[in-house]
Amino acid sequence: MAKKRSGLASLTPIQGRNSTKTGIFPARVRFCILDEKTDNVVFKKAGEWGAIGGIYFSKLDTPNQDPNFTSDYFAKPLFPNDKTYPLENEIVYILPLPNSNVQGSVNDVSFYYFQPVNIWNSNHHNAIPNPIGKSGLPLSQQQDYQQTSNGVVRRVTDGGTEIELGDTFKERLNIKPLQPYEGDIIKEGRWGQSLRFGSTVKNAATPNMWSKVGEDGDPITILRNAQFDDGKDPWIPQVEDINKEGSAIYFTSTQTVPIEVSSKSYKSYSTAPTTPDKFAGEQIILNSGRLVFNTKEDSILFSSKDSINLNAVNSVNIDAPKTILQSDNVYLGDKNASEPVILGNKFLTDMSKLLTQLIALGTALQVPVGTPVPGVPHPAIPVPATNVTQTAIEMLNKIETYKSKVSKTK
Repeated sequence: MAKKRSGLASLTPIQGRNSTKTGIFPARVRFCILDEKTDNVVFKKAGEWGAIGGIYFSKLDTPNQDPNFTSDYFAKPLFPNDKTYPLENEIVYILPLPNSNVQGSVNDVSFYYFQPVNIWNSNHHNAIPNPIGKSGLPLSQQQDYQQTSNGVVRRVTDGGTEIELGDTFKERLNIKPLQPYEGDIIKEGRWGQSLRFGSTVKNAATPNMWSKVGEDGDPITILRNAQFDDGKDPWIPQVEDINKEGSAIYFTSTQTVPIEVSSKSYKSYSTAPTTPDKFAGEQIILNSGRLVFNTKEDSILFSSKDSINLNAVNSVNIDAPKTILQSDNVYLGDKNASEPVILGNKFLTDMSKLLTQLIALGTALQVPVGTPVPGVPHPAIPVPATNVTQTAIEMLNKIETYKSKVSKTK
């Protein structure tokens, strides 16, 4: 349930700010407007849907500001296409810049905020209580903050997560930062997601799984959705591991990625392809608990210069109203299959004709010789016998044509 905001009853509409309010200053986030339910009154006064992502803040030098909301304590995200929504108690920098009234007055400005300040060097959150001190925090929280030679650090060791971060955001103590390497560009989410624009680093102090081949500087891009438990303290950075982490996509250039695939039987090949964990070069690896490929309008097209391999532990299933294989050679059961498949319609047509004639001959032979004239062959026998013989000769002469020239089985 959302916490009830207090002291917001006497709101005033946002007014334009003049150019006398200049300069960048730090502020503490009171809350961020994410929808019309965050705080209905503030939502309406701050511009309704135009206020989404905006924050209500207090200045650091006035921590006990009047809780009543005014335009002097509201700021919107600075960048339109790259937004990091801050949490309650995170610190941001605020600056005044032109607003939508700029055509009427260049002095009419509004407040905008940068992304949160990296107080704890944490990708999970960087909130800090107000203030940190024996008089301002309960004892359980005071113990989370340790004094080092470089200042205060937050290292929760007792499992407590009492810091106020908002209505729904719950702190997790196992979210780790990503281990950086020289030249990396890294984007990290708050829950262990990451995007690394990295490279091969052969002699890094902290080794990784993709730098065993290639040269330093060979590019690699790694998109990871969830980190894994490595048993280390949460403030120690983690290196990606495709066999342990959640869903991931690896884009390589020269690297090998030692992925442990679920099935690696390549008996259908005379010369098997290089296994995924040994291949060095350009490849895209998708690894997850499940992969779904779906089209709503058109087709799924797979194209390969060499081969397309379907490899599974249990089975390969195809469910469709119609299955078409257009190929010069189809081998069923084994790559060395040599037995041609019979052409069903052609064979059955001729076999049906032969069987019909055999039935007629058999029926005629059921009447004993000498009937109706003793010692004289039955007149009903020669015709069907001749037909059966002729049909059998014809089928024998074209016996090879019943075999498929494409499909072979074992």
